[in-house]
Amino acid sequence: MSKKILLGAGAVFIGLSSLTLNTVEPTPRALAESVTEQQIAHHTPGHGVPSVLAQATTRPLTIVFPSRAGSTDLQRKADAVAQFLSRELRMPVQAVVGDDTAAVEALRANRADVAFLSSRPALKAEQLANSRLYLAEVRPNYSGGYTYRSVMVVRKDSPLRPKASAKQTLQQLQGKTIAFTSPTSGSGFIFPVGSLVQQGLVPNRDRLNNFFGQVTYGGDYSKALQAVLRGQADVAAVSEYALYSPYVTAEEAQQLRVLYGIAGVPAHGVAIDDDVPTSTRRRIVNALLKLNQPQNNQLLQNLYNSNKLVSVYHNRHLRPMREALRRAGIDP
Repeated sequence: MSKKILLGAGAVFIGLSSLTLNTVEPTPRALAESVTEQQIAHHTPGHGVPSVLAQATTRPLTIVFPSRAGSTDLQRKADAVAQFLSRELRMPVQAVVGDDTAAVEALRANRADVAFLSSRPALKAEQLANSRLYLAEVRPNYSGGYTYRSVMVVRKDSPLRPKASAKQTLQQLQGKTIAFTSPTSGSGFIFPVGSLVQQGLVPNRDRLNNFFGQVTYGGDYSKALQAVLRGQADVAAVSEYALYSPYVTAEEAQQLRVLYGIAGVPAHGVAIDDDVPTSTRRRIVNALLKLNQPQNNQLLQNLYNSNKLVSVYHNRHLRPMREALRRAGIDP
């Protein structure tokens, strides 16, 4: 019986529907280029569930990579990474394109050992499978390296302007039309709503219509921003990196500006199931960290435009998401 490594991200069970504070405190070891035995042991719940990896290391590992906006020819790129990991781990590795929901369900059902997950699915994987994050992605357009900002975006000619305080800035949105990304989006809904609650402008996500004139959902970053560009919404809630291609053109980006930003949104990361032995976790994590090396880095960049993986602690990295969910009145 083979175990699987799942790399999922962005959305959250193949065939099932997607899952859908501020600055996170810096992680001193987050920029480490390798993972020590002590760090792995720190995450280990230690209930001693046997791992299929320990029983049959010659069986193929299946890695599932998520589809994301702008990811093209993903199967070929994923196959290249699988071949690299196969050489590093000295075992067969198979790449499959999947999604976050498939990853979480596979971890829960012990059909997977590892998953690349965005922050809310990572919390779900912790809840259902006792998995933990060990690595986070870094992109050049993440303002926090391994964290990024949720931003509220308006047209450049909008009368809405940043004010002296967060509350004064957000109060201007009363009676306005907002285009959230989706009710499950971290940066496009959960963090903005959490901030509105924190500032005392709404009690929870269920009372948004009492504050805004109209609440809409674009479905993705591009559509939320298009609503603002076309005058269908006064403001859109998206990730900071949505102000670049492939979400908008350079010309469209010039017509937009950030009204308000919320720092500390956790980047996507690599979660490992709790039944993987400590030594095997170390091997998997360090093999993935070798994608940071110049001779291997293009393999990582080809996937999702990430240029680095860094070591993080699960609870510290995901704390801002937990707090935003709590404020918004949303279950993890």
